[in-house]
Amino acid sequence: MGAQANAAPVIIKRKKVVGGGGHHGGAWKVAYADFVTAMMAFFMLMWLLNATTEQQRKGIADYFSPTIPVNRISGGGNGSFGGDSIFSEQVMARVGTGSTSERPTEEAQSRGALGREADEEGAGLKALEELLLGLGGESNVMENEMRHIVTRITDEGLVIELFELDGIALFEPRTAIPTQLMEDLVSIVAQTAKAMTNRIAVGAHVSASPVVIAESPVWSRSAARADATRRLLSDKGIEPERISRVTGHADRDPVLRDPMAQRNNRVEIVLLREVPRN
Repeated sequence: MGAQANAAPVIIKRKKVVGGGGHHGGAWKVAYADFVTAMMAFFMLMWLLNATTEQQRKGIADYFSPTIPVNRISGGGNGSFGGDSIFSEQVMARVGTGSTSERPTEEAQSRGALGREADEEGAGLKALEELLLGLGGESNVMENEMRHIVTRITDEGLVIELFELDGIALFEPRTAIPTQLMEDLVSIVAQTAKAMTNRIAVGAHVSASPVVIAESPVWSRSAARADATRRLLSDKGIEPERISRVTGHADRDPVLRDPMAQRNNRVEIVLLREVPRN
């Protein structure tokens, strides 16, 4: 016992091992990987902006920002089935009661028949817009022509804008004589517009004249171009009775800050809403 008490104590050393590349560690690898990923995404974005048309960029933007309808009424709403079964006359329970044309929901009742018709017409205009924009993928020639078309849905209706690009005109310089490109574009619009019976309004805009003169030609030129577009629509099969108005806007509403820019030369063909807007 005494010998064991006088024995030297046993000392155990625990050696701490530090890994990951010495004092630098491995954090720089993560940061470098994030940097390379960000640069790759940036160059892909620049490539997409350069390689796509305006319509294609709009489609990509819509894909990444979808609109998800949300109903305020639980147990069924005005969405895909809206409380209805696949059979139009069989209505499922909604907030404790069924919903029919005789017993509409509070939401549908507050909107009234006029509101429902407006929604249906808006959906029709949206479908027509998608049909028109979808024509761009049929051929390279069609895609080049579709570069001159932009669309938007407003309270007035579906606006189809035909516009000039630098060096590519829709009318002969300083005249109302349409080019072959303009005739082809109006043919595309007329082919699409035949799917509906909405009335049509035509408006023409021109760029400002570089020389200030007493009798500016912009009013007469824009009116003449709008009327030439009306005649083209009639030649392409649009009934004359559908034309509601023809307007020349001169240079009063430029789309670019430079009033003399060629892009300001454009024609707007509007498929008007038939339901009155409150």
